Amino acid sequence: MTTFEAILLTIVTASTPLLIAAMGELVAERSGVLNLGVEGMMAMGAACSFAAAVTFDSTLLGVFTGILAGALMASLFALVVLGFAANQVGSGLALTIFGLGLSGLIGAPFVGARRDPVAPIEVPGLSDLPYFGRLFFGQDLFVYASIALTIVVALYLVRTRSGLRLRSVGENHGSAHALGLPVRRIRFLAIIFGGACAGLAGAYLALVYTRFWSPGMIAGRGWIALALVVFAAWRPAWVLVGAYIFGAATVLQLHAQAAQFGVPSQLLSAVPYLATILALLLLSLRHGRAIGAPGSLGAPFVPDR
Repeated sequence: MTTFEAILLTIVTASTPLLIAAMGELVAERSGVLNLGVEGMMAMGAACSFAAAVTFDSTLLGVFTGILAGALMASLFALVVLGFAANQVGSGLALTIFGLGLSGLIGAPFVGARRDPVAPIEVPGLSDLPYFGRLFFGQDLFVYASIALTIVVALYLVRTRSGLRLRSVGENHGSAHALGLPVRRIRFLAIIFGGACAGLAGAYLALVYTRFWSPGMIAGRGWIALALVVFAAWRPAWVLVGAYIFGAATVLQLHAQAAQFGVPSQLLSAVPYLATILALLLLSLRHGRAIGAPGSLGAPFVPDR
């Protein structure tokens, strides 16, 4: 394997959890709910999936456990913001803090344990092509699932009746309620989907990307996923592009540190986050506003009685 090929493969694996988590958050935000608890849900997904995988020696069971953990955390958030119409920003921040603390408690007995790598799906003949063979025909199932998830979400939002209802609720929940749409139920399902995606992203980090559990291993990826949704103007295709751009920035700064360019390692580590801030700034300067943002995003819904 050439160095160039190895870098490309690493970029794909680094981008996959960002894409999965951001796609789930996009659906939640298109319904009008701003969930800042992605970081905490990812942490819970990582801890619970790794604990289940090690305990029962099953990666598949670990993945389902991670998805369930993320969905349960999201249901707690949904209860607070939908049932009690609490502030979404404060509730999301509380969910992140709670998830980070609880995940550290759950994962503490499994620090130092390791899992075997997940076997990639190889296509005979095509996987052996130089440079791009393994990139397109030798990835693990999660990578292909993340691409499929992007396509499904894009088609769902644009081509289906339920996707239109979800977007209607996100644009103006008052009008949607007046038309008889079940605003709370639609938002609840969107929040659960976002939590399940965040849990899956955390499971990928623990079981595929690093293959171990460590406190703080999410390392801000949940916040990056939130920024990606804004960067993409709430469009699935641009979330895919943004996830791979940020994944490339993360990987390339590591190679720059290894090459010893004479730049402080702390500055190189900050490059991906600076790139995210710069992208959001350019987007703001270009459009003058958060283009594509749902009209009711972050606003609590209290039906008229």
